[in-house]
Amino acid sequence: MKTQMKSFLLAAFLCLPAPAALAQTQAAPARGAFEITSLLGQKLYASPDDDAVIAARKKLAANPKDPALYVALSQAEAGRRQYQEAVATCSKGLAIAPDNADLYIERGHREVGLREFARAQRDLEHATTLDLKKLDAFYHLGLAHYFQGQFDAAAEAFQKALALAQNDDSVIDCSNWVYASLRRAGKDTEAVQALKRITPEMKNKEPHLFFYMQLLRYYQGAKTATDIRPPKPKDLNHVEGELSFDTVSYGLANMRLITAERAYEGHATPQQLKGATEIFKEIVTGNAWNAWGFVGSEVELARLAEKGATGKNAK
Repeated sequence: MKTQMKSFLLAAFLCLPAPAALAQTQAAPARGAFEITSLLGQKLYASPDDDAVIAARKKLAANPKDPALYVALSQAEAGRRQYQEAVATCSKGLAIAPDNADLYIERGHREVGLREFARAQRDLEHATTLDLKKLDAFYHLGLAHYFQGQFDAAAEAFQKALALAQNDDSVIDCSNWVYASLRRAGKDTEAVQALKRITPEMKNKEPHLFFYMQLLRYYQGAKTATDIRPPKPKDLNHVEGELSFDTVSYGLANMRLITAERAYEGHATPQQLKGATEIFKEIVTGNAWNAWGFVGSEVELARLAEKGATGKNAK
């Protein structure tokens, strides 16, 4: 009865359109294996194998003692949202190379995508003990903390990743999450300081990091929300368009959430949080369930629904 009530409260809070309704207007992407049930009760699926997965599998079969080939196969599987398979691949690699930091980082990365945040945290913390110079270990550890609501710990991990940054792209990537974590932790002065490395001349080279660059300009006050928010793609197969939309939209909604919760001292009503939750809801109707903006939106909606269900949101 408790589980049924929780599901009912989530559905009532979210009012998400059914996947079938979306399929009537958009061609659904090819579906692979079932991966996970989201924090909102949605069933999430992988995409079928592509040439990269097949090729990586063949290379590993030819040389099953090479840890790097397990990482490569996991990354290829993750590229098709085959996250359960990617975790299993890393576990097989660790059976052969139990002290390989890259395998722990890769497995932790995919566990974050599977919403297994505590497990990811353990793997990524272990990776940092194996190699203190791995930026990706601290970066994904920051995400594991962040999605658990451990914002001080997240900021510390992202700052350690930022300290290891060797180029502007890494500075942009890490700075976005340092800022978001510090703001969520209530450390606004430190958050502003974190933006000082983002100079007017700085530009991203990696196309994906244009999204974070835009958000950083917004945080600095150089751009408005209207300036930077891209349209939601109509085609569910438009992966890059959805990644851009999810990333920027989550950052904007996150700032709205912070503003509302501060204004009402943590007791904001659903109506007062509507500006943020409407964006979160729009994000989770997409297909890119492994994007950090999607994961973050799902986490916030589940958290807010839980607060409403337990009465913690009432004044």
